[in-house]
Amino acid sequence: MTAHREPASIRTLATLAILLGFASISTDLFLPALPAMAADLNAPQGQLELVVSTYLFGFGFGQLLWGPVSDRFGRRGPILIGVMVFVLGSAGCALATEAWHVILWRVVQALGASAGVALARAMVRDLYERDRAAKVMSGLMMVMAIAPLVGPTVGAQILAFASWQAIFWTLVALGIGVMLAVAVLPESLPIDERSEGAIWHAFRDYGRHFRNRALLLPTAALGFYYTGVFGGIAGAPFAFISYYELSPQAYALVFASGVFGLLLTNAVNVRLVVRLGSERMLLVGAIGAALSGALMFVVTLTGWQGALGLIAANFLFMAMNGLITANAVAGALAGVRQGAGSASAVVGAIQYGSGMIGAALVSGLANGTPVPMGVVIVLSGIGCLICAWLARK
Repeated sequence: MTAHREPASIRTLATLAILLGFASISTDLFLPALPAMAADLNAPQGQLELVVSTYLFGFGFGQLLWGPVSDRFGRRGPILIGVMVFVLGSAGCALATEAWHVILWRVVQALGASAGVALARAMVRDLYERDRAAKVMSGLMMVMAIAPLVGPTVGAQILAFASWQAIFWTLVALGIGVMLAVAVLPESLPIDERSEGAIWHAFRDYGRHFRNRALLLPTAALGFYYTGVFGGIAGAPFAFISYYELSPQAYALVFASGVFGLLLTNAVNVRLVVRLGSERMLLVGAIGAALSGALMFVVTLTGWQGALGLIAANFLFMAMNGLITANAVAGALAGVRQGAGSASAVVGAIQYGSGMIGAALVSGLANGTPVPMGVVIVLSGIGCLICAWLARK
């Protein structure tokens, strides 16, 4: 453990916040351009929707690659290479002339962005002990949460004055700026704490990680929760716009309310986590997820209070993100003595892999009502609570 080191500077924390926000930034910014992209590339809407799911695939897989590499060579170098790959993928998307070109370059973009997310988490673990790490992660997440709020708006403004390609060139410029910031980051993993021997030896840490109960139980709590989060993201547009006939603008406000709830609970976590402990705060968040998931199930099954009931349940469930994610990540990585980079990759892969499962379940169970979304969310909340309870020491 390396908690004895000097705290990270404001510049370092700002850079880590941007790295952690790459997933949201590189997706939310171009979402308003999807119809224009489909028209320009003569592609059906369903084909271009693959740019989201393939990105999640590349994002989850990429973390499993970068984690062991960073355990062997340190954090800063692999992050820098990852951001370079992100810039390459963004430029490829901007220059694409076919829909499938965009899809393939999105995978490249995701592979690069995944380095920043996985290794930024590992750097927080390098620099802080468990409860302080949870507090720092909550603070960083408050910054990250701005991306879903402003990303689509910024993307729409770019589209109003330029083509959809300009959005990807904006991501190229962002990536170059982050590369410059990463180049001057201090290295958080000393040479004497890195994996020794050939690079493939670092990948052997995965065997130990998947036998580590202290790592897996908080990660499983996070995974179950994100099954519900992405299940809600997949099902909510249909539930609010098609089923309850809200306008797209009204749905955008509903979405923003969930982000506001996340900001609120993050602020609570920042104030209380050092005093109460990240383990207890994770359990509180998991209880909230189970209860709000139960409310979501009742609302979707009975139609209680109509759209207002669904808005309330959605707000409460999404708000629990502020209590669950930071504390689950900090708790999982605190249980790792060696190979924090690969352990962080396990956390990220399970987190986003579970999200893909949640979205697929809601889509596969679709029956013309919001009920499948309610079923997935309540089961995910219960699973999150069980794992958080078992994760107690």
